[in-house]
Amino acid sequence: MDTPLTTIAVVGLGTMGTGIAEVLARAGREVIGIDVSEAAARQAVASLEASTARAVLRERITEQERRDVLARFRTFSDLQAAADAELVIEVVPETYEVKQQVFRELDAVVSPTAILATGTNALSVTRLAAESRHPERVLGLHFFNPAPAMKLVEVVSSVLTAPPAVESVTRLARELGKEPVAVGDRPGFVADGLLFGYLNQAAAMYEANYASREDIDAAMKLGCGLPMGPLALLDLIGIDTARTVLEAMYTASHDRLHAPAPVLGQLSEAGLTGRKAGRGFYTYDAPGGQDVVPDALTPASSAGAVAGRTVSSVGVAGSGTMASGIAEVFAKAGYSVVLAARSQEKADTAKARIAKSLGRSVSKGRLTEEARDETLARITPAGTLDSFADVDLAVEAVAEDLEVKRELFATLDKVCKPGAVLATTTSSLPVVAVARVTSRPEDVIGMHFFNPAPAMKLVEVVRTVLTADDVHATVREVCVKVRKHPVDCGDRAGFIVNALLFPYLNNAIKMVEEHYATLDDIDAAMKLGGGYPMGPFELLDVVGLDVSLAIEKVLHSEFRDPGLAPAPLLEHLVAAGCLGRKTGRGFREYARR
Repeated sequence: MDTPLTTIAVVGLGTMGTGIAEVLARAGREVIGIDVSEAAARQAVASLEASTARAVLRERITEQERRDVLARFRTFSDLQAAADAELVIEVVPETYEVKQQVFRELDAVVSPTAILATGTNALSVTRLAAESRHPERVLGLHFFNPAPAMKLVEVVSSVLTAPPAVESVTRLARELGKEPVAVGDRPGFVADGLLFGYLNQAAAMYEANYASREDIDAAMKLGCGLPMGPLALLDLIGIDTARTVLEAMYTASHDRLHAPAPVLGQLSEAGLTGRKAGRGFYTYDAPGGQDVVPDALTPASSAGAVAGRTVSSVGVAGSGTMASGIAEVFAKAGYSVVLAARSQEKADTAKARIAKSLGRSVSKGRLTEEARDETLARITPAGTLDSFADVDLAVEAVAEDLEVKRELFATLDKVCKPGAVLATTTSSLPVVAVARVTSRPEDVIGMHFFNPAPAMKLVEVVRTVLTADDVHATVREVCVKVRKHPVDCGDRAGFIVNALLFPYLNNAIKMVEEHYATLDDIDAAMKLGGGYPMGPFELLDVVGLDVSLAIEKVLHSEFRDPGLAPAPLLEHLVAAGCLGRKTGRGFREYARR
């Protein structure tokens, strides 16, 4: 197993198998492509021809190098062709029966020293290895789609796998320009183990009619910086594939968060499996197409909808980073803004923070000095909420404490004029609990900005059962005027983004608690395998472990799902005062500023 892996067979020439073959051939390996379908084999060759032709046009390789790559890729329809391979990677359909049959046949074909790798992301590598006469040479080699572009490769060992086999494929992965992450044998491994739980919860959120597919996807892209929304990603992966992965995960974990949402089964049974079928959560221009086309669920034009109230002046209550950021957003958009804090000094400090932020924009060429001065002139700092007497929209951005917010809204109810819209920026508390302390709960709504408010495009617009239609319309109109993307959601814990984000973060912590993977490997897996801008532990330390714990507790209290209970490790770190970057230590240690 220590011999160089120069001749490699790829069994199964679908999208993933073809991608893996391309990576290997480009890296100088002799590649034996095997598929029972001659059409699939021809398509694989055509795909390699097309991708290498594009590389020549972009001057990434020469024409001679292209010919060499194509010469290294040969296709066959019989497993006997793998006889001389030092490594065989199977990427056949995700069922035990098919994969076990491949392993049994390979035992009779390849040499005893050849390594057999499964590309599964859901099935037990140990169970597959048990079908081989040489289980010590069987392991998992999980590439991510598209294989030529994605850097992550999960190297999966079973209890039977010989260390030299692991070392050989790990070395190969590095030589291919990939980042190998060593993991143990459990469904989903690291990246999919975290990703599919999140995708499943998004599907369940959609199925419950909590939010539209468009709003769920926009929320996660704009609120978390993800490359794709969860429902669009399910369509890309294949809804049937996602259901298979989740079934395997649930069988192993018995965690309700992994039990496939019924809508996944309904779509799969109907043949609506995503892009490959031309329809899944969305409808596409053709089977295998990428362009979404309108269907019966596409949101209609807002023409003829309820008109909103007139808003020309805005009050922002608070003096922290979020309040300053929100005030800056409104002032930049031309609104007259009153920024009220508990004292005139705090309000002046908050305005100075805005001036500093605008100054940075000027220095970077994003804003003119004239625009900066005009924006600042629109902001009036005040030391009392009495200054909100004439505002059309009052937005609170004070501490995330229900009693603090209730007290503030009771004051706004007395101070603000009739018809003024009252908005809370809470990220986790019930909006209706704030609304009920006023004499006009129909005027109260949630308006959840994301930090930093000037940069983040998303605003979650949270209606309670009491919110008036014209208040909802007003806030949506205002969001558009300040160049934010509004998404609608109901008044329940976490709204869209936090309800999907924090269970994913909590599950990452549980992986570390169970010694399944390291912080670094998990962060690398999600950045390289999922395209996430930050790994879960990087993000937890930035958000603050105390804030994260508070949100986890709210979600657990609201939904009562055992899988949402905060990970004990998170509770221990918070109890120890390790709150993340702000204290210099969280999951990692940071240099004191």
